[in-house]
Amino acid sequence: MSFLLNDEQRQLGDSATEFLNAQSPISLQRRLRDERAPLGFEPALWQQVVDLGWPAAVFPEAYDGLGVGYAGLGAVFEAMGRTLAALPLLSSVVLCGELVLAAGSEAQRQRWLPGLVDGQQRLALALDEQGRHHPKRIMTRARRNAQGNGWVLDGEKWFVIDGIDAPWLIVVARVQDAQGAGDSLGLFMVEATQAGLTLQPTLLADSRNHARLQLAGVEVADELRLNAADDGAQALDAVLDRARICLAAEGLGLLREAFERTNAYLKERVQFDVQIGSFQALQHRMARLYVELEMLESCVRAALSAIDANDAELALLASLAKARASDLCEKLMNEAVQLHGGIGVTDEFDLGLMVKRARVLQHSLGDAVFHRERYARLKGF
Repeated sequence: MSFLLNDEQRQLGDSATEFLNAQSPISLQRRLRDERAPLGFEPALWQQVVDLGWPAAVFPEAYDGLGVGYAGLGAVFEAMGRTLAALPLLSSVVLCGELVLAAGSEAQRQRWLPGLVDGQQRLALALDEQGRHHPKRIMTRARRNAQGNGWVLDGEKWFVIDGIDAPWLIVVARVQDAQGAGDSLGLFMVEATQAGLTLQPTLLADSRNHARLQLAGVEVADELRLNAADDGAQALDAVLDRARICLAAEGLGLLREAFERTNAYLKERVQFDVQIGSFQALQHRMARLYVELEMLESCVRAALSAIDANDAELALLASLAKARASDLCEKLMNEAVQLHGGIGVTDEFDLGLMVKRARVLQHSLGDAVFHRERYARLKGF
């Protein structure tokens, strides 16, 4: 299993870096926040990204994809992390697109995937309930309707990524039998305009598009259940691991940018007539952060390669990468703020926006505590 990018993957990462630096600098994210943009991203920018082919990167050619693989897409997420670029790439492509590919029938794939590739469709995953990520604790229920030709959904979902204005959502619900019992998970395509469905914006620290979803007697036809005969838990786990690795890659890009900016500041800031970067205590702190960044990069590269190689240890590598990324999103950003002194906590300084995004990344799809516990469980402890 190689951790090195091939030419096509390297070109994708390089073009993403060049494009985002020019079209989506941190100043754009500041403007979106200040304007309280409901989508949390710029639709025109997303269309440019679609035209560049990023959503097509990991899908098979049979569904108009490019089949570049996750090593290439991971480089895109790193570039997004460096400029804080807000795009529905994770929600629509990695989470929902991969769920359709993994759990959907051939007819469902043909219906949804080409629209995700060409940008004509956007989906959001409604998974988490209450305050913390825990994909096994699903209380939303799906029961058969009176006619026996569809389903009725009741429940509530929190922190739906890019849920506002998404035309369709994939809702994860526990399927009940006639007696009201049931343990399997169902994946249901639900139109956002469906009667009984309510979406409300949720404001998080990074000012991105998050929503709270309430379902009260929402009717869903049989053909809109992705895993009509199977428990969706296995497909969901595999897709969540892909998304966790992409978040770790985004975190890696963000942390690299914060580290480099901090290092540059230490060389510029003068105190007692010398650059503060010459102080040995600060050099030691930066050296330790650099080592941890390198370790995170190794974890992310290994996890991305494991997706493309269909490695049996993918779940382990996903939790390892996400746990390390979550830990470092807190540790490195705290150090960066402190090393910048007073300007590190001002809103006008870009580092403040980076800290806010890092805090959300830290907890999205499981924090370090969740993933250390999961890693230990997967190892049999």
